[in-house]
Amino acid sequence: MNNLKKIGLTALAGSLVATSVAYAGALEATGSAEMKMTNNSQSAAGKTIGMGNSIYFKGSGETDSGLNVALSFELDQGAADGTNGTYDNHSVSVGNDSLGTLTVHGHGGSNSAAALDTTAAGDFWDNTLGITTATGGAGNTPQASASGNGLVVYSLPSMVDGLTAAVSYASAGSNNAGSTAYGVTYAGVEGLSVSFGKGNNEATVNVDMDQTIMKASYAYGPVTVAVSNNDFDHTTSGNDQEVKSYSLAYTLTDSLSVSYGSETIEKAGTTSDIEVDGVTAAYTTGGMTIGLTSIEATNVDHSSTATNNDNEFWKVSLSFAF
Repeated sequence: MNNLKKIGLTALAGSLVATSVAYAGALEATGSAEMKMTNNSQSAAGKTIGMGNSIYFKGSGETDSGLNVALSFELDQGAADGTNGTYDNHSVSVGNDSLGTLTVHGHGGSNSAAALDTTAAGDFWDNTLGITTATGGAGNTPQASASGNGLVVYSLPSMVDGLTAAVSYASAGSNNAGSTAYGVTYAGVEGLSVSFGKGNNEATVNVDMDQTIMKASYAYGPVTVAVSNNDFDHTTSGNDQEVKSYSLAYTLTDSLSVSYGSETIEKAGTTSDIEVDGVTAAYTTGGMTIGLTSIEATNVDHSSTATNNDNEFWKVSLSFAF
């Protein structure tokens, strides 16, 4: 993306880290915007016209001792954290290639396992499909280990070509034990990417929630095949959950691509699995992307007999990056 603005700074360190060592840095702003029309068969609103927008401000610089310091935050009118007004994801990081990088997320961070848990299909389930949401493993939506505000992530320095690894810690509400996670990705073979992650959620006393993620993708010419498995174990066995997914993507040209994806959400003690299938197409030219999405979901509450238990969703969008 092209920078809207880049300003040289001579005292960025004074605003990021208390230090007497001055160093040169830069402040840049990037953004994205979207115009869209969506339709959800289970929504009373029917067809809806809307928009999306985000502006990212990033400041970065290098100290005389060779440490890279960066500050990032998102300006988003639809920010999920209502206590911060229009401010959304924000973080500060420090490190280098030799020492690794330590990042503190004030809001919107993903732990080292959850950072990998996007399904192979691209989280089709997360499109207002009527799949109920609840915390602590009780909902039908895919659950994850602890992330969010006050999250610390340490990305290890490169030890093997193509290998990246990170560990994280999140403070937990009523339980002082906290929550930990780690994730590893290997992409040292051309076209191949393999990831493994494991994390927990210790936010509630006497409740143990564990997440294990495995995913892989392989690109050969214009074709990319991906598979993923997200397993969630809860102290209450009825909240155990497993999400299996696969996708097949084809790049017709440098500008045009299409893909098909499928997700299955299995939950202990239920009569039916949630099945979500979708097709996407995207055409990109310059900083503009035209997108088409069509998704169908069945048994959205894990029952094949309930009324209004299936859902159809489509979206047409025009998005811009700058």
